[in-house]
Amino acid sequence: MDTSLHFPPHPLTQTHLKPKPRFTLQCSTSNNLVGFVDYNKGERQVSVHVPGFKKKDLPKHIRTRVQHDRFQKDWAVSELVSKILKLNQHEDVDDVVGLLNQWVGRFSRKNYPILIREISQTGSLEHSNQVFKWMKNQKNYCANNDIYNTMIRLYARHNQTDQARGLFFEMQKWRCKPDAETYNALISAHGRAGQWRWATNIMEDMLRAAVPPTRSTYNNLIHACGSSGNWKEALKVSKKMTENGVGPDLVTHNIVLSAFKTGSQYSKALSYFELMKGTKIRPDTTTLNIVIHCLGKLGHFEKANDIFHSMRKKRAQCDPDIVTFTSIVHLYSVAGQIENCKAVFDTMIAEGFKPNIISYNALLGAYASRGMDKEALSVFNDIKKNGFRPDVVSYTSLINAYGKSQQPEKALEVFNKMKKNKLKPNLVTYNAMIDAFGSNGFLPEAVNMVHEMETNGVQPNIVTISTLLACCGRYGQKVKIDSILAAADSRGIRLNTVAYNSAIGSYMNIGECDKSVALYKSMREKNVTPDSVTFNVLISGCSKMSKYTEALEYFDEMVDLNITMSSEVYSSVISVYSKQGQLLEAESLFSKMRMTHGGPDVVAYTAMLHAYSTAEKWEDAFAVFQEMEMKGVEPDLIACSALMRAFNRGNQPAKVLVVAEFMQDRNIPMNETIYYEMLSACSILQDWRKTVELVGLMEPSFNTMSIGLLNQLLHLIGKSGKTETMIKVFYKIVATGAEINNSTYSVLLKNLLAAQNWRKYLEVMEWMEDSGVAPSVDMYQSILAFAQSSGREYSVVIQDRVGIAPAKKNMPIRSQQISYLNPDLMNHSCESETGYTSVHRLDRIKMLSWMIDGPRVQRSDTDSCCWHCHGI
Repeated sequence: MDTSLHFPPHPLTQTHLKPKPRFTLQCSTSNNLVGFVDYNKGERQVSVHVPGFKKKDLPKHIRTRVQHDRFQKDWAVSELVSKILKLNQHEDVDDVVGLLNQWVGRFSRKNYPILIREISQTGSLEHSNQVFKWMKNQKNYCANNDIYNTMIRLYARHNQTDQARGLFFEMQKWRCKPDAETYNALISAHGRAGQWRWATNIMEDMLRAAVPPTRSTYNNLIHACGSSGNWKEALKVSKKMTENGVGPDLVTHNIVLSAFKTGSQYSKALSYFELMKGTKIRPDTTTLNIVIHCLGKLGHFEKANDIFHSMRKKRAQCDPDIVTFTSIVHLYSVAGQIENCKAVFDTMIAEGFKPNIISYNALLGAYASRGMDKEALSVFNDIKKNGFRPDVVSYTSLINAYGKSQQPEKALEVFNKMKKNKLKPNLVTYNAMIDAFGSNGFLPEAVNMVHEMETNGVQPNIVTISTLLACCGRYGQKVKIDSILAAADSRGIRLNTVAYNSAIGSYMNIGECDKSVALYKSMREKNVTPDSVTFNVLISGCSKMSKYTEALEYFDEMVDLNITMSSEVYSSVISVYSKQGQLLEAESLFSKMRMTHGGPDVVAYTAMLHAYSTAEKWEDAFAVFQEMEMKGVEPDLIACSALMRAFNRGNQPAKVLVVAEFMQDRNIPMNETIYYEMLSACSILQDWRKTVELVGLMEPSFNTMSIGLLNQLLHLIGKSGKTETMIKVFYKIVATGAEINNSTYSVLLKNLLAAQNWRKYLEVMEWMEDSGVAPSVDMYQSILAFAQSSGREYSVVIQDRVGIAPAKKNMPIRSQQISYLNPDLMNHSCESETGYTSVHRLDRIKMLSWMIDGPRVQRSDTDSCCWHCHGI
């Protein structure tokens, strides 16, 4: 038999190829295949050409009647369907009727089932309805089950259950007895609509009508129950199916697995899959896709990944499809492995799969979950470039990306653009906008968004309330927390465990421990079960407020309720024991944590490091750190800083520097706490070379460091006698724009004076006055005392320099600073020609001479002007 050839789209783009006409092949057989390839659009299609019963097949008297009528057309069924579809379905019905009345094939009733089947396969419900109505008005029409079954299935595809049920009763009026296919189609229609009880009733009617159910009947009913989340009922039907002697096939197993997945019974789905493998039925791609989804939900990422790789290596004898790749992208997104999401997505394209909107949304959601707004926007633009229209999920993910990247303004732009494109925001979209505003401190805008969603008919849910509560707690809005709880109560929103956790945590964050406790009691009174997060919030909150007894009471209550303790709870309780000095209890709890399935995490190890550091047991702290390494737990900067503190307290400064080298090798970032411990170690060791080397590490962060840490760095360098290096570091600090205060200059001056570098000392004092920082009295006294001990030669020079330095133009006199030296001299000022109050150069020299050698000029109590005014 001749068959048509169809080819995939050419790999080159339109820019490399000239447009080609549509290429069509057709062969002449009883079941003709017609195929076409459109190189310009990258489309291909193969269809069956159905001739139907034509004029030559009609009775002779009918053939003679239409033979010479030029308006009667001898069209094939496929040709007629093509002409009907070209008519606008919203135009006058007479156009379709007129076209059908020209068709010679209407005189053969055998053409009617064929015509209905062909036009329904196109999915055009309106055209099919028009043809069906025309058909019932023909004199030679005879109703049969094939026609009604086809129409019922078409209504089921369009989720029009009532119309499908109406045809079921109509066919019986036309004396057509429903068969198994009719019941199957009707059960499938109700299953699509989630009406599993209707589907069950139809099954019972089928049995009462003595129509034996087929395997497809049971499969449709199982699917109807499972797709509604009623997995228990689906299992009952499956059991009844086996009892009635109808064995399950692969489709049945897949439907049952899907029912477990829809009902969030992931563990049961995996158990059922293990039982399925014991049969002779081999799983297909659909089966493994469901298993991968369930493994991802349970957090078994490695097992899901193994199945995926086995599918790609053909070991499972079923190739991955677009659903498989999309599931793996989502799986890596949940695991936080964003780079792998992109790698899988690229692999999918490389293997010839064309991503759909769901695949793009999965990748977009992965980027959005980490606040990677640039990458998310790139995927969003790719959706439009590849001919897809971004849906509500696409816009919501982009809003979420901007919210997590602290760009609420851009999130609002996307939200407005979404509405402009006639897409209606759903509850998830509004919650994303509320989180974008609330998490960035825009609480009034977040509340306004709640009012807008209610105005548009979208009612807030418990996620909305939890988001608002968390935002209020983060920014200390006590009044708004009370208002949100009252609003939830007035709207009939019953707080669940997550919402209570958010509210309790919010009160704890603003120091309202009593309200947190009251809310917890309300939670228990309303029979809302607390979880490990609830107790962790209470324990850690009480610990921060130094209420250690209450914190341990909540821990005991948690143990009494047999609630599984999370690693966060272990870490919080260990921290409480540490702060109370109960090291033995902390060690006991840590040992118990070692025996749990997951074992201690980095937070728990860090808590124990803090405990040993507080107890000044550096050996035990180091042993815990080594255990981290052996268990494969990657230390972070907090763990390293705790170990450094333990070493410094245990007088082991050399080990602090070893930990610093470890951090550099592991590329662990350093913060102020790390640098402080390193500087302390260098000071204890008096390792001035290492101190100078430390400048290179700290220099990139000078602009963000506290002035106290920078002063400590300058002091250590100056203490080593390297005053030139100290001044260079000071230049670098100034260049970064750091705010230099009096304490920084004091560190410089003390070290310069210790090095007897009085010239630089005086220069730094000039810098102080130039920068608007007033030198203190101690600074003047220190340099003058040094002048007295340096001999007459230096004393005169220093007096002259100190006298000149403060006489800078535009420098206001600071009487509070110099009145301590000589109140009679200094509590006077006079206006200069420039209009600024200043101390005359001669006055300062006389004053300093008085301080060094004693008063040389006797003034009477009646003197009211300075020496300069007296002409001295």
